[in-house]
Amino acid sequence: MVTFITRLPPAAGDIRLAVKDLIDVAGLPTTAGCRAVADVAAPAAADAACLAGARAAAVAIVGKTNLTELAFGGSGVNEWFGTPVNPLDPGLVPGGSSSGSAVAVAAGEADIGYGSDTAGSIRIPAACCGVTGLKTTYGRIPLPGVWPLAPSLDTVGPLSRNVAGATAGMVLLEPGFAVATEAACRVGRLRPEQVSVDPRIDAAVDAALARSGLEVTEVSLPGWQDALRAGRTIMVAEAAQSDGHLLADPVAAAKISPAVRIRFAAAESVGPAHLHQARLGQERWRAALAVVFSQVQLLALPTVRFFPPPLEDAARSYHECTLPFNLAGVPALALPVPAGSRLPASLQLVGPAGTEELLLATGALVEAAVA
Repeated sequence: MVTFITRLPPAAGDIRLAVKDLIDVAGLPTTAGCRAVADVAAPAAADAACLAGARAAAVAIVGKTNLTELAFGGSGVNEWFGTPVNPLDPGLVPGGSSSGSAVAVAAGEADIGYGSDTAGSIRIPAACCGVTGLKTTYGRIPLPGVWPLAPSLDTVGPLSRNVAGATAGMVLLEPGFAVATEAACRVGRLRPEQVSVDPRIDAAVDAALARSGLEVTEVSLPGWQDALRAGRTIMVAEAAQSDGHLLADPVAAAKISPAVRIRFAAAESVGPAHLHQARLGQERWRAALAVVFSQVQLLALPTVRFFPPPLEDAARSYHECTLPFNLAGVPALALPVPAGSRLPASLQLVGPAGTEELLLATGALVEAAVA
């Protein structure tokens, strides 16, 4: 069970940063959590573009963190390098794919973790480990030097123990970033169609919103299941393009776990016509979201529909509440809220493109209200 694939010696710096091991760090190999990649990986010649702010601030990079193999899965389980231990309960999944970064901040081994989010891969481990994670607007944080999964959905963002830490992470990713001076006034409570949420999680989200004093109204957003299907189609098709060279090499393919090979096999049924229809569905979904955001400033819903399951029950679908927002390219913040049990629930706040400043201001308000 390993949090870091590469651990660095202690270094000077007020902020300790853990970097998901699909983000290039100069002088270190990038493994993408995959044995087939690790066995041939050379040290990166340069940092990924998203590390420029951290380098300028002279933060201490403490290591490169473990992840679901090739960032393709939501459990955080890694057959090759071991699975990071969930600090809330070692018998539960840590969530993925940015499992190591979430565990590093939850366990106090880093102040900020960088992760990537293609279908929920920052928010899902944040929910499972009881920390805060921010999926950024598509295109806001540069991706050169980041191992791709689905390039039209991939994003990079921060994880930390609280909203202040996530904000500090955004300042590193985007120097000059500043949180909005006021929180949102109008929040829409979204209950995704045909998504069965644990009633304790729904109740925890509702209670946190009520305690925050935000003006909350129920909203509907038709087309959720269509958005999930379109997002999955685009993701598996682009993942096959990104990593198909590994599957085409028999030696490399033998070093990819069966569970991940099965996910890539789904791409075989996605032809050009299917992908075209998914792209059209993506445009319809963006238009539907725009209508809702003309009525409310932010949306609120659970991050994950269930509490983190036992490791032996890891093979589940984790992204029913997250992937549609990757399809739309909009930012989303996951933060823990009390659920009346030993495990927290996770509240997801979602805004229009470019509203990370408002999301973090509103997240800070909710966090203070439930503390």
